[in-house]
Amino acid sequence: MKFLDLAKVYIRSGAGGGGCVSFRREKYIEYGGPDGGDGGDGGSVWIEAVEGLNTLIDFRYQQHFFARNGQPGMGKQRTGKDGDDIVLRAPVGTEVLDEDQETVIADLTEVGQRVELARGGNGGFGNLHFKSSTNQAPRRANPGQEGVERTIWLRLKLIADVGLLGLPNAGKSTFLAATSNARPKIADYPFTTLHPNLGVVGVDDVEFVVADIPGLIDGASEGRGLGDLFLGHVERCSVLLHLVDGTSDAVADDCATIIHEIEAYGDILADKPRVTVLNKTDALSDEERAERVAALEQASGGPVMTMSGVARDGVTEVLRALRTQIDKDRLRYKSEQTEPAPWQP
Repeated sequence: MKFLDLAKVYIRSGAGGGGCVSFRREKYIEYGGPDGGDGGDGGSVWIEAVEGLNTLIDFRYQQHFFARNGQPGMGKQRTGKDGDDIVLRAPVGTEVLDEDQETVIADLTEVGQRVELARGGNGGFGNLHFKSSTNQAPRRANPGQEGVERTIWLRLKLIADVGLLGLPNAGKSTFLAATSNARPKIADYPFTTLHPNLGVVGVDDVEFVVADIPGLIDGASEGRGLGDLFLGHVERCSVLLHLVDGTSDAVADDCATIIHEIEAYGDILADKPRVTVLNKTDALSDEERAERVAALEQASGGPVMTMSGVARDGVTEVLRALRTQIDKDRLRYKSEQTEPAPWQP
């Protein structure tokens, strides 16, 4: 299944049915009077956040969603049938944007959240509605209200607690594979990761979600490489994990590059707490490790941790540091394992 996090969708709600102009015509009834019914309401277009979806791939093959119109009214005081609603199923974390891609219409952050995108038109009144003591035989009826037609954009931002940042080949996918059951693609060439990956990480009986996005390069905010196309997936994170390749000869410059791209993206990411880690320390001597940690501390302006995702040295300490930065209400505690009851026939 391919990953899709941006989709353009065309929606239209149903129009209301027109009212009916009708009079009662029966034998031996001289003055039957008006009996035209009202038209039915048109169907509305809704969007709902559901479980089991983590991409907008369904909207690649269907972009048009039109609700049904309401049926017109009929004689004998019969009201037309309402049009059926249409519900768009989207993953949790989906933003609904207007056609300008800037105005946020809705933000689906919880399972079951439901938002009306286009309301169906009201049905028109039949001539029975206009009957009065002074107008006992009205010959007018209202047409149904037109439906709403609009173009919207759906943008997915993954729900994760920790976001992985770093240059290509900094070891982000290796870290995710070493700490969770996720199996991202790992190779020794840049831009191995082409779409975000999620993994559930556990430490000290606590679980949280880590998001791995494609690596950033210098000028990503201007569209170089994969650009900042996937940075929106770490906007909802509580903390950012910045991995720096320890085998690089310019760790300070590598760190400054990522910090610059984060600040160029906006204050949403620049203000988030960040844990800086020197990765791949198993390939360094003690002197090289101390030298590069000192250079990295000066470039990042804060403490630096060391880790080796392949050898799994220092991984637990990094996970514990991340846990302290995550809100308690977002952490998921593992349930205690209870002994199963003895089998009985």
